[in-house]
Amino acid sequence: MAQLEHIEAIEKRLWRAADTLRSNSNFASNEYFLPVMGLIFLRHAYSRFLRVKDEVEANLPSRGGKRRAMTKEDFSEKGAIFLQEKAQFDHLVALPDSVDRAKAISEAMDSIEEDYESLRGVLPKGDYNDLDNEVLGQLLRILNPEELKRVSGDVFGRIYEYFLTRFADLKAHDDGEFFTPVSIVSLLAHVLAPTSGTVLDPACGSGGMFVQSARFVEEQGKNPTNRLTFRGLEKNATTIRLAKMNLAVHGLEGDIQKAITYYEDPHELLGKADYVMANPPFNVDEIDAAKVKSDPRLPFGLPSENNRGKVTNGNYVWISYFYSYLSDAGRAGFVMSSQASSAGGGEKTVRQKLIETGAVDLMIAIRSNFFYTRSVPCELWFLNRNKPAEHQDKVLMLDARNIYRKVTRKIFDFSPEQERNLLAIVGLYRGDSDGFLTLVSDYLGRAVDEGQACFEAETDTGETATLLPDYVASLAALREQLEPFIDTLADDASHAESWNEFTKEQKLFASDVAEFQKALAAAATKWEKTPDTAKSLVGLTEHLESLANSSRDLVKQADLVYKLATRSIDACENDCNAKDSDLWVTRDIIRGRKAADEARLAAVSQLKQVRYFWRQAHWLTARFPEAKLRDVEGLVKLVDRATLEANDWSLTPGRYVGVAPEEVDEDFDFEEALRDIHVELEDLNAESITLAKKIKKNFEELGV
Repeated sequence: MAQLEHIEAIEKRLWRAADTLRSNSNFASNEYFLPVMGLIFLRHAYSRFLRVKDEVEANLPSRGGKRRAMTKEDFSEKGAIFLQEKAQFDHLVALPDSVDRAKAISEAMDSIEEDYESLRGVLPKGDYNDLDNEVLGQLLRILNPEELKRVSGDVFGRIYEYFLTRFADLKAHDDGEFFTPVSIVSLLAHVLAPTSGTVLDPACGSGGMFVQSARFVEEQGKNPTNRLTFRGLEKNATTIRLAKMNLAVHGLEGDIQKAITYYEDPHELLGKADYVMANPPFNVDEIDAAKVKSDPRLPFGLPSENNRGKVTNGNYVWISYFYSYLSDAGRAGFVMSSQASSAGGGEKTVRQKLIETGAVDLMIAIRSNFFYTRSVPCELWFLNRNKPAEHQDKVLMLDARNIYRKVTRKIFDFSPEQERNLLAIVGLYRGDSDGFLTLVSDYLGRAVDEGQACFEAETDTGETATLLPDYVASLAALREQLEPFIDTLADDASHAESWNEFTKEQKLFASDVAEFQKALAAAATKWEKTPDTAKSLVGLTEHLESLANSSRDLVKQADLVYKLATRSIDACENDCNAKDSDLWVTRDIIRGRKAADEARLAAVSQLKQVRYFWRQAHWLTARFPEAKLRDVEGLVKLVDRATLEANDWSLTPGRYVGVAPEEVDEDFDFEEALRDIHVELEDLNAESITLAKKIKKNFEELGV
């Protein structure tokens, strides 16, 4: 998302604005959900439409000098949806207040349903009538910000997913269970690697598994509509509408049936699915045992039954179903409660039988707080009914609980690099050493590129940015603004200590920046000449450590020299009566200080990328120096069946890989951590006030 640096801030702004408008309607949050998602759907569809429109038009066949009209098929091939003019978002935004916007939106959605049979009766057309016409116009404009009209890529795809996330967080619909975080689904899809055939999700929610499967195929340079067939089951009619919208906006179609998967199998895909992906409800205890006892999808038998005739826990009903849906060469990837991997009793018996088939391929443990509506840890299970002979009696245990990125106080995910690193380990398990080495080489090359971007980088507007030189120049300019007044002061004045430190550090910083640029040039040459072999890349990683350390040191220097500059300014103003002097131009100094701070922030942000990407390469090469899978304490272990049997047939990764040695975070930023703690404390205080009000209200209602 390099073309839009502040997408997170824009997402939050759009959400706050859209959510604020709820107060201007008669909708509760669960009623507001579909109308807003309907408009996000239209805006997302328009974004994808514009992205491919020119390419579609350029490739249209012509007869007699006249090109034929565009069709929905032209857009489906490009992963987009065709929109008539009345359904294009700019048209809706431009409508004057005299026009009935609710009717116009309904007509826009009617036109889409006319072109796409799969969306008939799906789009929320009548849900806008209760919104004030002016409020509806404001909502349309909010979802069409000017800065998003100039960007490329699937920006609104991300915003669409962000709104799904926020509504899930609010439990605006179905307790938020309709949405699996993109980070989890992406990892599932990339490990499963669906290339062609039928993808089944028996608990499909909003269809994220299908979208990510399609993205994987697109990454391979293929057209997912030609290679994948999507089949889904979902019990909630509103969620089915959401899933169909999600598919359509990505130029996809799927057969999603309304069914309670425990008791129904309308697709009749037993033994026929090429891929199964799912995030089913965890630990369900209300499945009617009598209804499922003889179900052919339970090849290992019923896991358990209580005295009420209910299955004690539905986890292994789901797991058995996923296995039974697979063809002889089928593969499954699904999310499951961490309780399931070591459960005892009848569930252990089912798990043993499943392991004895040889189909359990790998397990990935995920820490808590990856989901928006539940904080419990989980595990990703992967089954393969056609495992290579060398893996038949083995299971790869991968403990990723120490791998995460903190998004908010409550939510974690994987960074793109963390996901790639996990996939690289899975790749080594599958014999893909070349992919591992390519990734390490790319990281090291990226570290060098990010460093060079400190000196010359192209901006979104096509201009050239020179971040580090600009910061050096801004410090020099600020110094020039201060010197006329400081030259009038005695050498032992109160400003002297900070000014002398600033002078020394400014010169040292400029010198170190020049040395860093020279080191980058040498590093770029060395990277280009280094072959992609394990030994060579380990050596290159070690060689570039000094460059990574230099970037870290420059970050500290950049912050220090700015602090010294501001300390000098404060000393002059507070102790030396600078503002009384004609040589002290306050307005210019304020501007110079602000310019230096802005330049510092930009330079520091870019510098941090150098060490960040080097650390990714180091993380991989330190654990797998020969580019071959090996046991790594606290991370990964290839476990044979005898070991599984000796451990009660447990499939819990942490039981086998051990505890990772504690690592010292050399890049720990105390001030940033302190800011995070302060923000967290404010959040907790706000939550406590809200909770106290609710408790007081509840007591008042009880008459206490």
